Amino acid sequence: MRFLFIVQGEGRGHMTQAIAFSNLLRSQGHELAGVLVGKSHRRNIPDFFTREIQAPILALDSPNFEADGAEKKILLGKTIRKNLKKAPIFWKSLLQIDDQVKSLNPDVILNFYDLLGGLYSMLFRPKAAYWVIGHQYLSGHPEFVFAPGRNLERLLFRLNTQITAWGAQEILALSFLPQKMASRKIRVVPPLLRREVKKLSPHQGDFYLAYMVNPGYGQEVIAYAKAHPHIQIKAYWDKKDAAEVEQVLPNLSLNRVHDQRFLQDMAACKGLICTAGFESVCEAMYLGKPILVIPVAGQYEQACNALEVFHSGIGKTANSFDFSILELASLEKTNPLQEDFQRWVETWEQVLMQLLPEPEEVSIFIQSSDLSYT
Repeated sequence: MRFLFIVQGEGRGHMTQAIAFSNLLRSQGHELAGVLVGKSHRRNIPDFFTREIQAPILALDSPNFEADGAEKKILLGKTIRKNLKKAPIFWKSLLQIDDQVKSLNPDVILNFYDLLGGLYSMLFRPKAAYWVIGHQYLSGHPEFVFAPGRNLERLLFRLNTQITAWGAQEILALSFLPQKMASRKIRVVPPLLRREVKKLSPHQGDFYLAYMVNPGYGQEVIAYAKAHPHIQIKAYWDKKDAAEVEQVLPNLSLNRVHDQRFLQDMAACKGLICTAGFESVCEAMYLGKPILVIPVAGQYEQACNALEVFHSGIGKTANSFDFSILELASLEKTNPLQEDFQRWVETWEQVLMQLLPEPEEVSIFIQSSDLSYT
């Protein structure tokens, strides 16, 4: 079967998920015909994604969050206003998606939580099957815990998630841990981890690893490192035009997102402190590392993720990059859920077999007046 991916370009999580899923597909004899990535003025598409996805990539203008001047807090009003003004640009992107669909003729369009994917499915009604995948779809599960209060943000988060899934035949909800199926429509599935993560040999070095989806948190990490010179920190951020590696203090380096170096440091760190996304937390869980998450200010989805991390026992939460909390957690050496999590991740082959028939089980009949092929 031929697949076309639509990938949200905000952060690294959706991109690493797309790489992992593409490897799964190829291992089962399927094909990734092309990848459409929603681009942002705040970020570049990382080199590792271009190298590892092994398919033609087209970058498209797509709705993205808008941050404050410090590139730290997400501003909801500014996000809505700016994206509404760009509606003509996004319409052009939808036409580009349609051109790609007609040219590549995929059997399945798989959307990694980009808003354009749902809009395209609703407005253009492609013949290809339309699937969506992401941790956000777990919000449709009856046992999902929403962050209290912030009713408008909750409404907009659910609306955005529903729009991305308009017309979807399969809704694949990535989950930290196994859960019962939410409904016939929502299929709870394991995290998508790349092969490189599973090949790592975790050990404990002398430093903590930090990852910031918004570069504004860099000043917070720098201030903490100055005040605590005995703590060694390697921090990664997604800052456009930043140096590959900047040794800002004797005990702190700031690194541009780099897949191989980040994973090597993940295997060697004493613990991970990161904004409350999904993918980095999963990688740390697989390697048994202590975890502390900080929800990005103004991003409701991350507030929900932080609650899930805390209530499920995956890790600890805080409102700032306070490494002292992680120091206490690192005394436990390993994550107690590591073995259960690893078994859950390794069930993806069975999940894929349920989603896609084996090649030998597919029969294609082409009939004409005098020919019949099976």
